[in-house]
Parts: sequence; C-alpha cells; structure tokens
Amino acid sequence: HTVLTDRQFQHCWHYGITSVDSELQYGAASLPGTQRLLMVIKQYTRTYNETHHELEKTGRTHAEMVEERAKEKCEKIWTEQLFRKSPGSKSAPNIVVVSGVAGIGKTTMVQKIMFDWARGTQNKRFTFVFLFKFRDLNLLDDQTEPQMHLTRLIVRYYKYLNDLKLREILQKPKHLLFILDGLDEYKHKLDFTNKKLCSDPEQFFPVHVLITSLIRRTLLKGCSVLLTSRPTALESLDMGTVDRFAEILGFFPKQRLMYFKKFFGDEDLGSEAFQYVEENAILYTMCFNPSYCWIICSVLRNYFTMNEEDRKKAPKTVTELFVMFLYNILTNHKRQAEDQRGILVNLGKMAFHGVANRILVFYDKFEMFSFGLKSVDSSPFLSGFLKEILQEENTEECITYTFFHLTLQEFMAACSFFLDSSDDIEKLLERLDSCTDGCFEIFTRFLAGLARYSLTKQLEEILGWFLRKSSVKILQWVKEKAERALGSRDTSELLRVCHWLYETQNEKLIRDAIGKDLKLSLSSIILSPLDCAVLGSVIKCCGELEELRLQMFNISLVVEEEEEQISLQWTRLLSCELTSESCEALSLAVSSEHSLLTELDLTGNKLGDSGVRLLCKGLRSPKCKLETLGLVSCSLTSGSCEALSSVLSSEHSCLTDLRLTGNNLKDLGVRLLCEGLRSPLCKLQTMWLVSCGLTSESCEALSSILSSEHSHLTELDLTGNILENSGTCLLCEGLRSPNCKLKKLGNVAVLLSLILTSSYCLRTTGLQHICKRMSSGKICSVR
Repeated sequence: HTVLTDRQFQHCWHYGITSVDSELQYGAASLPGTQRLLMVIKQYTRTYNETHHELEKTGRTHAEMVEERAKEKCEKIWTEQLFRKSPGSKSAPNIVVVSGVAGIGKTTMVQKIMFDWARGTQNKRFTFVFLFKFRDLNLLDDQTEPQMHLTRLIVRYYKYLNDLKLREILQKPKHLLFILDGLDEYKHKLDFTNKKLCSDPEQFFPVHVLITSLIRRTLLKGCSVLLTSRPTALESLDMGTVDRFAEILGFFPKQRLMYFKKFFGDEDLGSEAFQYVEENAILYTMCFNPSYCWIICSVLRNYFTMNEEDRKKAPKTVTELFVMFLYNILTNHKRQAEDQRGILVNLGKMAFHGVANRILVFYDKFEMFSFGLKSVDSSPFLSGFLKEILQEENTEECITYTFFHLTLQEFMAACSFFLDSSDDIEKLLERLDSCTDGCFEIFTRFLAGLARYSLTKQLEEILGWFLRKSSVKILQWVKEKAERALGSRDTSELLRVCHWLYETQNEKLIRDAIGKDLKLSLSSIILSPLDCAVLGSVIKCCGELEELRLQMFNISLVVEEEEEQISLQWTRLLSCELTSESCEALSLAVSSEHSLLTELDLTGNKLGDSGVRLLCKGLRSPKCKLETLGLVSCSLTSGSCEALSSVLSSEHSCLTDLRLTGNNLKDLGVRLLCEGLRSPLCKLQTMWLVSCGLTSESCEALSSILSSEHSHLTELDLTGNILENSGTCLLCEGLRSPNCKLKKLGNVAVLLSLILTSSYCLRTTGLQHICKRMSSGKICSVR
C-alpha cells in the first residue's frame, strides 16, 4: 500500500477519491487490466454527429476507423501520457482538452489521474493538482458574490490551504495542474473573445472569466490545465489555445466481449448475448460506450436468463431497448411505489425541462421539489433512473441528482407525453419544428418510437393506457416532416427524418413518406455506422428507391441480402473512405437475386486490387444486373485487371460501361482487359482509361479490340496517356477496320497533333481516316 501525504490525502478526500474502481457501476475500470486509451487528434474539426448528439458515434468499425485515422493525423496515448512531450515536439503540452461522449468515462479518468498523482506514481512534476468540477462551480452564488479572486476560489474548495501557504504555492505555476471537469455541465458560456481577462491571482473577476484566463494563459502563465467535456460543448472553445486535443476511445471489440462475460458472470451466456448484439448493427454501434454496455447488458440479462419459450422479441431499435429497460425497472420495483404512473409523469416532466434547457444536474431543493419528486432515499423506485450526488453549497451539503445516462433522461422525457393528457402535443411539435440546435434530436427519435402501439402495449399492463391521440399526431407529423425533407435538399434534415422513421418500425408509414420513384441524395455529411444501418433499413422498407447518392463521406457500408425486392437501380458512393473490406458486402449486394442495381459508382475509394477481386465475384454471378461500374481513382493496378477481364468475358455479365480513370493499370493491365474484351460474350460499350499510365505498348491490344467483329465498343477515352507516334499508328489501324464501331474517342486532339507532326505516310493515311470517319458520322464526339 502507498502511504499518502496529508496534502495528497486531503486533495483526494475532498472529492471522495479513495478508490477508482469503487466509483463505477459500469465502465472500463471494471475490466481487469484495462487502461484508459485516448486518441490525440492533430486537427480538430466538429462533425454533424458531434454537434447534434453523442449516440451518433462509431460502432462496428470503431477500432478500424481509429487505426486508420491514427496513421494519418492522430497518435494514441494512455492517460498518464497526457502531459508528456510527443515525439518531435520541443516541449510538453500545457493546455490539454479531453473530449468524450456522455458515459464514456471522462470523470473516471480524472479521478484516476488524481489518485495516481496522490500515490506518487504519475505526473510527478506537479506539486499541486487542483480539481474543479463545473457542476460544483454552478453552485457558487453569483448574486451575493459575483466576483472573486483565484486564491479565494481555491481556498473555498481546499480549506486546509491558508492564504499565506497558497500564495507561496502559486509562485511556481509550472508545477501546478488545474483540472476542469465537465465543461458541458457549466451554466456559463466561456467567452474567448473577451479581451478583459485576469492576469493576477489576487484580481477580482467572475469565476467564468478566471477559468477562461487560465485556459488563455493570461493567469498563472506556465501552469497546466486539463479540460474535459462532451463534444457538444466545444463550440465556444478557442482551439488555438489548446496544445493537445484528445478523445476517449471507449471499448474496443475485445473489451466489449470481455465486459459482457464479466457482467453476466457466465462466459457462455455472456457470449450468447454479445453475439446477438454483434448481429444488430444499431446495438453494436452503441457498445463502444461503457454506459450503454451497462444498459444493454441490464436489459439482455433478463432476456437471456429466461427459458427460450418464455422469451419475447429481443430489442432491435434504441426505443425498444429503453422500453425493456423501463419494463425491468417497473417489474422489479412493483412494491416500492404506489403510483408509478404519477411518479414517471413528474420524472418525465423534469427530464424534459432538462433536455430543453440543457440541464443534466437536478437539485433536491429546486427541480426535484418543483416537479413533485421525493429524494431517492424516500422513493427507492427513483433509484432505477437517478443517481445521487452529494455536493457542497457554500458551507452546507446539498443533494443533487443526474440520470444514469443522458439518453435515459431523453427517453423519460418522451414517455411523459404519452402518459399525461394535460401535455399539449401540438405545442410540443411546433417547438420541435422551430428548434435548430439539435437539442431535441434523440428525444424526437424516442417520441417517434413510442408512437408504435405494439411497443408500448407491454408497458400498458403496468402503467395503464398510453395516449393514442398523441401517437397519431406524432406519426402524422413525422410523415409530413419526411415529405418536406425529401422535397428539399437539406441532407442533415433528411438523415434526421430517416432515424425517426426507423424508430417507428412502421413500414407503411415509411413507404408513404418516401413515395415512389425517389432518388435519395445525401451529400457533404459524415455518416456513422449507425446512420448506415438506419438508411439500409429505410431503403428495405420503401422498395421504390431508384437512386442512392452518397458523396464525400466517411462511412461504414452496411449491405445485407434482404428477402424483399428493393428497386434501387443506381448507387453512387463517391469518396466515402471505403476500403477492400467493404467489397465483400458489395459483392453480396450486387449478386442478390432481389437486387435491381444497374449502376454502381465507387469513385475515390481506396478499394485496391484485393477489393476489386472480391467485387468481381459478385459481378460474375448470373443474378448480377449491373451495367455501369465506376472505379475511378480506386488505387488499382494491373493486379485487378485479370478479375475484371473475367467479368467482361462472363456469359452472365451485363456490364456495358466500365470507368477506370486514374488507376495505375499500365500496359500489362490493359492487355489483360483486352483478353476479356476480345470475347464474343463481352457486351462492353464504354471504357474510360484516362491517365492510366499507358504507353504505345498497350495500343496493339486496343487496336485489335477496335477491329474485332465481336467488339461492341462505341466509346474509348485515352486522355492523359503517353501513346507517342507508334501507339497512334497502331490505334489508327484499328480505327480503319470496317468492324470498328467506335463513336467517341477521347484525346483525338492529341492523336491529330501526333499525326500532323509525324511522317508523311502517317499524316496522310491517319488524318484521312479520322476525317473520313468524322464526316461519315461514325465518330460523333471528339475531345
């Protein structure tokens, strides 16, 4: 055991930090041998997902994405390395920001940092570490004491430090670390544009200005600051002042399985539950977050410990998961609350108040009292939803509460509108219409999901009827929002609506909202694996979708073979950061007997030769109906051309348009392609070979294709290749053939230039032949 000094013990005792593991009901610390891994991001950008809600995070491809990003612009570090110098850096960072979604373990990380420092095992260069929680700072009385100096603020929380001793400590700022935990919970907004900042620890300023001054380095210059926050609260932060920005990664796949096994206490049962979650893209996406793992395991433990004949349908959507979570609480606390419905209505009203005003912490004397809720000690029923936090306000202790997870708060808020007839649902929907900051995003999904009668029927056995009028109005509103979103070009709104539709699990509503002959375009927005799973489900329901356009995404492609026939004919996945791993799923999709896909554009994705070889397995299938394939700039070499050639010569292939621009195929690759083009079974009419590293050595093979009686080629683009005179001569021989059906020839201008500057024979025969074909109308396009 490590003996703590009085100073270190009092520091940790102030926040109850005597054991890290004991602080957790769920989380990474509950896993044996796991440490907190973070990813340092060198260029921080906020995404749609980060600024709207933390449910939109990575899942199945979480680890793979992290590995890929880490190679390009990130480095992975452990918690104890946060203030260490990076390789190549001249100095260690002073201002560090750690971001993480709700429930992923930011506060637990802070507690571990404090505990390790107190034991003398980490961060030894800091003589003092001062921890301030923003939820504590909210309790300061702005009315009676609107301003204070830094020394007063520190002594307020660390009473054993007298003014004289503290002034001595502050003389050496390089040995001080200030930890500011939970910016997202702070009631004040930090203003980094404010030019009037504090520079002296004895100057009087509002507390939020003192905090800003520490981060801006005008106060105690040289000290270190660690700031933690959910991503949604980082909008106002001046990232220019930050030396290191890191994100907590959460559980990797192996850790998720380990967590399930430990939670269930039975490896076989834990593995069975995990396998179910792994097969559900929605639930698996959530499992990177330790707190979601806890909620999912809590629900599934009851499900998987039942006899198989007694098991009802396992949860599929997020709403279904939380309905089962609520059902378990209601059945386990039957005797602990006489009026469960009344308590849930009040709890839901308080939860909605919090969602609408971005409040996560509720005070016993204020919100709990105002909404008619007793303390958890007086009402054990509430312990299923709220956790109690003892805090110090002025010199008195006060009790505050938070929901176990932000998403649980939003679920309970949505429930209240189906339980209380006094709520004006139309007024609520008007408020949702006018909201632009995304604070009601997940709340709205729950609202749509709870409007499904079959889902709430089980709860009605305990709570009584859910309001049917509310359900009807909500579903009609969702339908109208979907129609408006599809009519506009707001891709963010369209994606939001798809999530709402998915939660309803109402196929008729989805088909009616989507309509017929729809062309779905989602551009310039980042899709998470959860988004992809939702889109796949919506596409499956609608059946009439003809075109799907996804451009410049970072997505995880989720493609499944469905029983229903989907009329998706045209899919564009431009620059979506797909790799060879996506191609197996794509191969299954194009070879499905239900697939009607005729055009697939994968431009700008690094599929590589291995990816295209996987894709070609599906293209050779007799069930494949693909006619146009775009593989522009897909990192291909000649290694992919044999597989593509086998597709061209397949009797089942319907391919008429192949675009290979921007790939380093070289002459060998084109010669391999020509073997397939030479087949009488080949139906190809258009081929783009722009900037493919070709020389004159490929032209003999191409010329033989142009003059082949079996060739159907009507368009050939060779722009950007160095064919030279000899190559031009060879091509002209093919063009001269009566069997040549070419109507469009890319880079004819280059050919003409070569002809005019070459030998007399070539000038005469070549130019005469090209002009003859142009005048006869056989060559319709010249570029």
